[in-house]
Amino acid sequence: MLTAQQWIDALGLEPHVEGGFFRRTYQADHRQPVRTEQGERLLLTSIHYLLTEASPIGCWHLNRSDILHFHHSGAPLTYHLIHPDGRAESVALGPDPYQGQVLMLAVPGGVWKATSLDGGDHALISEAVAPGFDYADMTLGHADELADRFPQHTELVRRYRTR
Repeated sequence: MLTAQQWIDALGLEPHVEGGFFRRTYQADHRQPVRTEQGERLLLTSIHYLLTEASPIGCWHLNRSDILHFHHSGAPLTYHLIHPDGRAESVALGPDPYQGQVLMLAVPGGVWKATSLDGGDHALISEAVAPGFDYADMTLGHADELADRFPQHTELVRRYRTR
């Protein structure tokens, strides 16, 4: 199995604002853009995303677009989700369905999420985003604001706060 650094080198990954490393791998620029309330967006984009032992948290953020997450290599990741109605859930994205892990996770736009690598050297995933990702459609979570909005999840929010 490759190490985290070998994946970073092989895939040309760069640091991500949420934590971890990434690189855009696809954008549907050969298709008509999609009109959204925020403006035109690509139909679909995708990235590789890697969390490592040295950068094990993808901090709280919210995307307007729906995102599919696919596990490729390494340890499982835990996705911590807070839905608009305040309901929280955790889902393990990983290679072993017999341990309650899923190979693919769909997170609808409008759901707050944070991600954690709870062991191992790394976890490599891919994400497919529709409509395509645009930084204008992403909001980084601030612990105090999220704790005020979801007081029942204050401890969870503070555990995966922004860097």
